[in-house]
Amino acid sequence: MGSLDGWRPRLRGAARLLRAAPAAAVARLRAPTARPPRFAGAYDSREQAVAAAARLGDVGYDHEALADVSFARMCRTAAWDYPVLFWLDRWLPESRSLLDAGGHMGTKFIAFSRLLDLSRTDWTVYDLPAIIRTARARQKAGELPAEIGFIDRLDVAETPDILLGSGLLQYLDVPFADLIAQFPRPPRFILLNKVAVREGPTLFTLERIGTARVPYRIRNRREWLNDISALGYDIADSWTIPELAHVIPTHPWQGQSQSCGYALRRAEG
Repeated sequence: MGSLDGWRPRLRGAARLLRAAPAAAVARLRAPTARPPRFAGAYDSREQAVAAAARLGDVGYDHEALADVSFARMCRTAAWDYPVLFWLDRWLPESRSLLDAGGHMGTKFIAFSRLLDLSRTDWTVYDLPAIIRTARARQKAGELPAEIGFIDRLDVAETPDILLGSGLLQYLDVPFADLIAQFPRPPRFILLNKVAVREGPTLFTLERIGTARVPYRIRNRREWLNDISALGYDIADSWTIPELAHVIPTHPWQGQSQSCGYALRRAEG
């Protein structure tokens, strides 16, 4: 009886894969077309994902044509922003500067300024050159708040009191530790949101954003938590975002990822 009980989860898993196979086959057929699924492919490295994307068209986010994609929606506050707002409300009074890494054209400043007093915060957005060029042009035209600073290189930035990365980690093309190492010293506080994690090995897929395919990293959860600790940070808070969990349609057997957020405080001593 015990042996049969042990096989039941495996049989259920096999049944799920059989049910998913037709949909996965359709998703794979759509992947190289003009309207692929939002996520397609599963790769062991970012380099493999980039090579696959290059065969399909534009690669990555560094294209001015992508600046408008979902911009209005990103300027609105979503349910998963509220944990970040909670910690900003606690940490901003003892902080002067904030670096919004991967902050697009200041969408979080626009969204959060409706709920928080950001008048005393030196808010700087760091993003890819094409996005920053577009942001600066729009700011000069009066279309973006004048209070936002924009940079496309970290070597011109001082260490911020708060590092914000909302939706940054899955697109970052270097290890997170390398990003932190570019500052003169580690930030005191870090707020990360929409970090894609899974129980299995780290993998990369391709996300369709506008006309481009963008490598999207899904981290192994345990390795990611070890990375946080190795950087010298304590997890003050963490949360999950069920609405942003997903299965790769072309590779459903890889299982469902989770989307998580973290409030990190530099460990004392």
